[in-house]
Amino acid sequence: MEDREIMSFRDEDGNKVDFEAVARIYLKEQEYLLLAPLDEESEDVFIFRVDNVDGKEELNLVEDDEEFLAVKKEYKKLVY
Repeated sequence: MEDREIMSFRDEDGNKVDFEAVARIYLKEQEYLLLAPLDEESEDVFIFRVDNVDGKEELNLVEDDEEFLAVKKEYKKLVY
């Protein structure tokens, strides 16, 4: 059985929300992390850019449509 990478975050109300790392993708020397909620039956996947800030990894939600679509396209290549 494969180990799952689980990450916990706090939502805007302070509630703990668990996510599973679905994939790590490297595109144009930038790392992206795709996270899916664990406790929902939703097929939603959130794409985060992994930025290095002061020597620490920082996850930033990808909100730019062009960047989002490029990462999504790369992910589909891996899956299909």
